[in-house]
Amino acid sequence: MGQLEDMQVFVRIVEAGSITKAAGQLNLAKSAVSKRLNDLENRLGSKLINRTTRTSSLTEAGHQYYQRVQLLLGEVDSLNGDIARENKVLAGSLKLAVPLSFGIAHLTPAIDEFMRQHPELTLEIDYSDHKVDLIEGGYDLAFRIGSLPDSSLKARQITPIRHAIFASPDYLERQGTPTTPAQLKTHKILKRTGWPLAGMPLWDSAGQKHLVNGESNFSANNGNAMMQLALSGHGIIMLPTFFVWEALKKGDLVPILENYTLSTMHAYAIYPATHYLPLKVRSLIDFLIERFGEAPYWDRI
Repeated sequence: MGQLEDMQVFVRIVEAGSITKAAGQLNLAKSAVSKRLNDLENRLGSKLINRTTRTSSLTEAGHQYYQRVQLLLGEVDSLNGDIARENKVLAGSLKLAVPLSFGIAHLTPAIDEFMRQHPELTLEIDYSDHKVDLIEGGYDLAFRIGSLPDSSLKARQITPIRHAIFASPDYLERQGTPTTPAQLKTHKILKRTGWPLAGMPLWDSAGQKHLVNGESNFSANNGNAMMQLALSGHGIIMLPTFFVWEALKKGDLVPILENYTLSTMHAYAIYPATHYLPLKVRSLIDFLIERFGEAPYWDRI
């Protein structure tokens, strides 16, 4: 490793919070990471990080060096990016965290196409609905649907996530089709665990809000499982359209209460609030925004 690589290791130590965590993220031995830091400090003639067996903290010089190094690495990445754009070559590794169902159904085919365009890239993907700590986990990028309360992260909006209410033709033939939110009280509701059905707001064409107060006889923490039960005629579901679009195309599910709308969420790409964003990360985000856009293909049925 040269001096530039030592700087990158130093930044990873600072952002990970310890040499041990940085070593794990870099897939290096702890002793190797510690040596890189020692070499950098010896070269500079200044202590950058105070470290004990349990804790580490930046010195005053370390704070100043960290800020300047971030800017320098950003300039280097920008320069490399200009050359890479001319040659259309992206290389290196990316570690991503993506939501389980949305990730498998929609992000994976998109990432497959992106990797075909950039075969020099290596990707590691964590499929989970649990929110991960990007810094501690060493993730370059994560995707989340909904609100973004963590102000220490930066985000770019990828695509809207629209919700609607659905049921199978068989269920509606047996139980009748509700035409107002109030009529949902007499129907079987399939509820997503953690989503409040009681008080769920719907808006009519005049902008008036209506609250749903139905009873649920089934709940699950997975939208695919809920959709399968709805397809089998067990009740009514409220889900994002990205779950049900193929079933809607086939007529296996039909939308109900179409004169009413639900709140729209968004899918976001989030990343640590560093001074620079590597070209490979920016390129993936730009690719996904262009692929999905404001009218994603699952809403064009």
